[in-house]
Amino acid sequence: MRLSPDSIILWTLGPFVINATIAFTWAIMALLTLGAWLITRQLTTGPKLSRWQNLLEVLVTGMRDQIREVSRQEPGAYLPFVGTLFVYVAVSNLLAIVPGYTPPTGSLSTTTALAIAVFIAVPIYGVVQEGLSAYLRHYVRPTVFMLPFNIIGEISRTVALAVRLYGNIMSGTVIVAILLSLAPFLFPIVMQVLGLITGMIQAYIFAVLATVYIASATSAHARREQTDTDNQDSNNTKQ
Repeated sequence: MRLSPDSIILWTLGPFVINATIAFTWAIMALLTLGAWLITRQLTTGPKLSRWQNLLEVLVTGMRDQIREVSRQEPGAYLPFVGTLFVYVAVSNLLAIVPGYTPPTGSLSTTTALAIAVFIAVPIYGVVQEGLSAYLRHYVRPTVFMLPFNIIGEISRTVALAVRLYGNIMSGTVIVAILLSLAPFLFPIVMQVLGLITGMIQAYIFAVLATVYIASATSAHARREQTDTDNQDSNNTKQ
């Protein structure tokens, strides 16, 4: 029983090692790229849509609605990043039904890379929305003595993202392996179905947490825009 796809070595040439994590990650990237190209090459606004375009529109609309509901902001700026996180994690976990496949999200290196991507995206969105000086002031609020605690909080939530996703995927693999040794027919099938459901939930939670962290970095800018809009509406009403 392997706890991580990192331990499955597929190809070695001197110092270069290709393990299952790298190979399956590349395979998922190629699959998503090819799928996106095939679906979007014949998009139409006519009354008759293909089933794949319908599926794509449902997926994109659902993600936009979720981002808007969680962040209380327009989802356009966040959709490419958060949507990619969700689709990648979801597809990685759903493909677990394929024999011989091991989800790369079961590797701590993969989940750490995803968490680091969120860690980098949060200040980028914050600086773009608020400006560098305004964003950096978040770290010294309410007093300058909170600076080390705010920095620790940024790092700890990144670690929590990685460990949470890795732990849930790995635990499902371990449980299936244990049940397979006890009852090799019925229990693994049930656990595989539950694992697929858990994988989708984890993809949703990961995307929602990324949205929450980004929204927290840009909320001040959004509040200022809403205040300016309210003031403008109030002035127009008075006039």
